Amino acid sequence: MKSRHKRFAFIVVGLAGLGGAAALVLSAFNDNMVFFFSPTQVFAKEAPEGRSFRLGGLVEKGTLKREDDGLTVHFRVTDNHKNINVTYTGILPDLFKEGQGVVAQGRIGQNGVFQADEVLAKHDENYMPPEVKDALDKGKAAASAAGTTTLISQ
Repeated sequence: MKSRHKRFAFIVVGLAGLGGAAALVLSAFNDNMVFFFSPTQVFAKEAPEGRSFRLGGLVEKGTLKREDDGLTVHFRVTDNHKNINVTYTGILPDLFKEGQGVVAQGRIGQNGVFQADEVLAKHDENYMPPEVKDALDKGKAAASAAGTTTLISQ
């Protein structure tokens, strides 16, 4: 084989290896990517079924209930238009409370209740994640247009 052919073969093998590595990296990113959805989007079936995603909105006042085990809590997340019941077992962030912004990561269970694996609360009095703020603004606009608030599950 001439040196020119060897060089060409080396380049082809190198590009194939680089392409394979890029495909593996992109596949790993796609598998681990978690998207944010508001209760209105979940109600409209825009959220993935059977996959983990982030649910954001406000913790609806009067819906926070703790079980006797001290770790399991039930609350409702709203975007001022639609509501979704959430169940979480674990220690809640210190800043978690009713009427405040929250982002929960998990999936919708068979019973229609969002089973959270992780709950994140806003970090100070003035900050709200941009995604949550946008979802609340859209939910408020949709609620005022429709004149109703809908609950996904009891």
